[in-house]
Amino acid sequence: MQLHNRGVRQDVRELGALLGEVLEGQTSRKAFETVETCRREAIDYRAGELDSREALIAELEGLSPHQQRIVSRAFTTYFELINLAEERERVRSIRTESNEDTLEDSLETAAEELAEADTETVERVLDDVLIEPTFTAHPTEARRKTVKSKLRRISTLLERLDEQLLTEKEQGQVWRDIDAEVTSLWQTPQVRNRQPEVEDEARNVQWYLENTLFDVVGEVYDELAEAIDEEVDGTLEIPKLFEFRSWAGSDRDGNPYVTPEVTANTLERQRSVILERYREQLKRLSGVLSQDGSRIDAGEEFEASLEADRKRLPGSARTAEQRYPGEPYRQKLKLMRERLERVGDVRPGGYDTVDELLDDLEVIANSLRANSGESVADAHVDPIRRQVATFGFSLASLDLREHQQKHTDAIAETLEGEEIDYHALSEDERVEFLTDAILQDETIVDLTETENLSDASARVLTLFDKLGDWQTEYGVEAIDTYCISMTDEPSHVLEVLFLADQAGVVSLPEHCGLDIVPLLETEYALSGARRIMGTLFENEAYAQALEARGRTQEIMLGYSDSNKENGFLAANWSLYKNQRRLAEICDDFDVTMRLFHGRGGSISRGGGPMNEALLALPNSTVTGQVKFTEQGEAIAEKYGNPRIAERNIEQMLNAQLRSRLYAIDQPEEEVREEWVDAMETMADAARQEYRNLLETDGFVRYFEQATPITVIEDLDLGSRPASRSGERTVEDLRAIPWVFSWTQSRCILPGWYAVATGIDAYLEEGGSVETLQEMYDEWPFFRTTLDNAALSLSRTELEIAEQYADLADDELCERFFPRVSGEYERASELIQTIGQRDELHTRDWLGENLERRNPYVDPLNILQTYLLDRTHRTDIEERTLRLTVKGIAAGMKNTG
Repeated sequence: MQLHNRGVRQDVRELGALLGEVLEGQTSRKAFETVETCRREAIDYRAGELDSREALIAELEGLSPHQQRIVSRAFTTYFELINLAEERERVRSIRTESNEDTLEDSLETAAEELAEADTETVERVLDDVLIEPTFTAHPTEARRKTVKSKLRRISTLLERLDEQLLTEKEQGQVWRDIDAEVTSLWQTPQVRNRQPEVEDEARNVQWYLENTLFDVVGEVYDELAEAIDEEVDGTLEIPKLFEFRSWAGSDRDGNPYVTPEVTANTLERQRSVILERYREQLKRLSGVLSQDGSRIDAGEEFEASLEADRKRLPGSARTAEQRYPGEPYRQKLKLMRERLERVGDVRPGGYDTVDELLDDLEVIANSLRANSGESVADAHVDPIRRQVATFGFSLASLDLREHQQKHTDAIAETLEGEEIDYHALSEDERVEFLTDAILQDETIVDLTETENLSDASARVLTLFDKLGDWQTEYGVEAIDTYCISMTDEPSHVLEVLFLADQAGVVSLPEHCGLDIVPLLETEYALSGARRIMGTLFENEAYAQALEARGRTQEIMLGYSDSNKENGFLAANWSLYKNQRRLAEICDDFDVTMRLFHGRGGSISRGGGPMNEALLALPNSTVTGQVKFTEQGEAIAEKYGNPRIAERNIEQMLNAQLRSRLYAIDQPEEEVREEWVDAMETMADAARQEYRNLLETDGFVRYFEQATPITVIEDLDLGSRPASRSGERTVEDLRAIPWVFSWTQSRCILPGWYAVATGIDAYLEEGGSVETLQEMYDEWPFFRTTLDNAALSLSRTELEIAEQYADLADDELCERFFPRVSGEYERASELIQTIGQRDELHTRDWLGENLERRNPYVDPLNILQTYLLDRTHRTDIEERTLRLTVKGIAAGMKNTG
């Protein structure tokens, strides 16, 4: 059976040829030939047919500013099209392997492993698992929304060519449409002329939830249900396994533009969107459920439900009976649509809770099954039930986030009127004061009294004042989590509980409307996890809040800042150890832990294949519930195409089901003591070398001169500033532009620096390569860590990176580049030795991918370094420089 009509090479060749035609038509033959010359010289050098890049460098530097801009645009557009070709190839692989039953990490393979356990254990695994992807607005998406829309249309046309049998005339029409889109893409500005607003980012996240995930989630549930039915004995009900969350429109940390109005608008828009999708689904279902009431017995339960709706909405009931005489299901569905129309409305009769809608759907499903309509219920009603259970009335629940210092300062300023010097209190005194204040019935502060406060503190109090209104209007589940950045002390968590108590969101011991989530991201916080969490669990006020939330504690781990502070190897080891430590603490206090992994898209920020990351977690931390951030260009890559989105969700679920099964079977992961000692030695040495690099005099100036950080800071990537205070220090710089800058210069230092120093330190202390090879073969954490470092090393191009290093002052270049390149060479050698392979990476597709891309990224890098070296750039040169950033990001398929 032939599933596809095309292959990736054909797509790349024909899209490239079409771009060439558009380029010539929109510019000139000379411009086309210039781009072709640059392309051939880059390819020839990579193929070994040229001894140096001098000809390419001379060609690019000799162009006029206008010609340089055309070249930059041509290569940028090429990558955007080639990314679509590779996306299409991924879809081909998924469909082909699924058809041939060779798809790895599928739900069928997960069900096979579950089938080896008893039914009670399988039920426990299913009940425990809850996966919460959390979409953030972090500014790592370099493409404009307009550009993404055009590319999505081209992708749809490629799919038609690949998967449908078309006549020659029909194929010609499709290519005509692709030509039109590529032409429009060429004529569209690539660089934003304004900074995105917060609501732009929220709408972007909403698009993926509404247009992709809403549809594919039901399909994943169906696949799992079929696999479980086939492999596992007994009849098992598939519970809710996914919940989607978002920070877009609610993450205030470092973003002054996230106002209460923005959050309120986001909540309203998301509710409107999801209710409209449900109404559409019920309208479609009405077209299916046309059963004649005189030929079926709808049942007492259904009749009672329909009669209740008639009393609730008498006018609408009369209309339904007139429109659908003798068709009870359609009458019921008409009234259900009306109830959805009235959610949040002043008119009575709307659904008050999601459970009411779920109950109505269950009533219909039960009635159908009682009338031998199992297949109808399975195919048409159950998918809607699963969508409603997953997305609720909020589409995605919002998490609030703010920096801990903001809460401390706001409370201190507010208490000045009570003649309390909160800043002067010790940590123990703060904990005691906050506990007493939370437990007493009277409020201490008026959150509406903000006139005498600083703007920052007024923002904090206003937020908590509005929070109660939002929960009343949209439901507690719509916005019920508060994340505290840079949590270092127990008081930082109690401050949020205190403010929520003053707002009436918390009323202990009966009610706590918030999960309060400490974000542990500094070494001080991670190493002090028992001090922080143990104090909270033993605290009388917090213990009551925890009890009201079902004794589940969410704890967030910051991968980005941990890496920027400690380096790749030390950060990964610290996170691993502290995950186990947190699991022990929670177990000691009989608390269920839900880890929230603050992962970025790049390896250095916790990125990499999610299914591998979930399987590599320590067994003791796998409670079934897991949460992780999805951000930037990774969202588009994972969730832009429905088939790829479904595959990603399937892999996550496969990994989490298996991980939970392993954790139940073996709660404590067996890790040899000599492996732990080896990691301690490696991590300590790696951290010392990494910190030494960052703290060496002149390194910040080298970073500023040898990467395009100054350009990246000025790009309109997101609504949030690039640094926390505008200072030029590595500590103050946000992790995203830090990684983005190194990625642009093809020296992905944050993803591998000091790995070699760490391994060599272990070997110098008497360790053996054989032990490291055993660790790689038998320990998922170590294997995943080294494989991720290998991915970053594979994408690093030292020869290009050296051109960026040459932009720095001679003394800085001579001091730092040999140190960096030496670490790269040694790390590459060691990882290949430990992995016992001839290539750095273990993925065949990556080699082909790099071979296809590298020659086309090189001209953009050369042009970027040329423009960076110019002390006075014209306006057109400035725009071209910014465009090279977009092009390299598209070519690397990664930013920060």
